[in-house]
Amino acid sequence: MHNEAVTTRYLRLGLAFDRLEEGFVDAFTGDPALRHEIENAPAPDPRDLARQAASLREELPGAGLGEIRTEFVDSALRALECSARKFAGDDIGFVDEVHNYFDVDIAMGDPDTYRRAHAELDELLPGTGDLAERYAAHKRAEEIPQDKVAEAVSAFSGALRERVRATYALPETEIVDFEVVTDKPWSGFNYYLGDYRSKVAINGDLTQHMSSLPHLIAHEAYPGHHTEHCRKEQLLVGTGQVEQSIFLVNTPQCLMAEGLADHALSAAIGPEWGSWAQEIYADLGLRFDGERAVAIAKATGGLLGVRQDAALLLHDRGTDQDTVATYLQTWLLATDERARQMLRFLSSPLWRAYISTYVEGYRLLQSWLKVPTVAGLDTASPADRLLRFGRLLDEPLTPRRLRAEVGAGI
Repeated sequence: MHNEAVTTRYLRLGLAFDRLEEGFVDAFTGDPALRHEIENAPAPDPRDLARQAASLREELPGAGLGEIRTEFVDSALRALECSARKFAGDDIGFVDEVHNYFDVDIAMGDPDTYRRAHAELDELLPGTGDLAERYAAHKRAEEIPQDKVAEAVSAFSGALRERVRATYALPETEIVDFEVVTDKPWSGFNYYLGDYRSKVAINGDLTQHMSSLPHLIAHEAYPGHHTEHCRKEQLLVGTGQVEQSIFLVNTPQCLMAEGLADHALSAAIGPEWGSWAQEIYADLGLRFDGERAVAIAKATGGLLGVRQDAALLLHDRGTDQDTVATYLQTWLLATDERARQMLRFLSSPLWRAYISTYVEGYRLLQSWLKVPTVAGLDTASPADRLLRFGRLLDEPLTPRRLRAEVGAGI
C-alpha cells in the first residue's frame, strides 16, 4: 500500500474517518470499490490514523503534485491529524482545535460591535419597545406560509440556476433535488451525490423566512455548494486531481466552502439583492420589502461573531448552556427556542467547531472578494464580481493562499 500514490493514500485515510464518526466524509465521488474496501476493513485505530496523516505530510513535498495541490492536501492532513488525536482522547484546547482544523485563529468578539449593530436595528425596526421583541415581530411578519415554501424554493432555485449557468458552464445533466427533513441541528444541508447531482435537505422544524430563503438556496445550490462540487468534479477531478473527489468535515476545505456559500447570493445577484427577491415573491403573491431586508441584513452582519463567541464560551471557558443561551438571546436577539437549536449544533461532537467556518470563512472571503477601487469607488461590474467568485468555485484554494493574496493586494 505504501507504493500507492500519495493522493490515493489520502483518500483511504479520509474515508477511514467515517468509520470513527459517520458523517465525517461529507461527500465522496471517487472509486466506489475503494470506499467499499474501507467500509469492510477492520475498524481503524485513531492513533494509527494520526501517524498516517503525519507520515503523508512528510512525503508530500516529494510527491510531484505542484505547489497548489500540495498546499491543499497538506492543510487537510494537518486537520486530520488533529481530528485523529481528538478521537484518541488527547486533550486539545478548543482554540487550538479550530486552528488545526481550519487554519484560522479565533477570539471573542467586541461587545461594542454588537451594540452598534443593535443601534442600527433600533433605527430600522418599527416601534419603540424592547428590541428583541420588535425583531421577533419583524421575523414573524416575514414567515413564508407553509403552503408556499415549496413554490418559493422552486422559484428561487430556478432563477439562480439560470443566472449562474449564464456565467459558468455546468453539465446539462446537473440537478438539485430539494427535500424537507426534521430533527436536524442545521437549517439546510447539501448532500452531493456525484455525477453533478445534489440532494438539498431543508429543516422543516424551522420556519422559513422571506429574507433568508434566497440566501439558503444560493448557499446550498446556485452558486454555492452544488455549483462548487460540480465545477470541481468537472475541472479538477476530471483532470486527475483525485484529492478533490472527497470532502471532509473539519478541514480548511470546509471553511473555504462555507465562506463561498455565504457570499453566493451577493456574487450571483449583487449586494442589493432585495429588489430581485421582491419581484420573485410578488409573482408568488407574497409582499416583501426588499430594500428594508437588505438594510436589516447589513445591520445584523455586525452580529456575525456572536455564535462563535457561544462556541468559545462553551468549549474554551466552560460556561454552562443556560448562560450561553442567554448570551445568544441578548446579542443575537434570538428566541429561547432558536438559541437552544443553536446550542444543539454547537454541542455536537462532530460539529462543535464548525461554526467558525461560517464566521471566519465569511470574513476571510469578504476581504479577498473585494475588488480594486479607483479613488475609493468600487469599479467592478456584477459580471466581474461573479468571475472573481469563480476562482473559489474552480480552484483548490486554501485560507493560507487567500491571506497571502489579500496581503499582496491580488
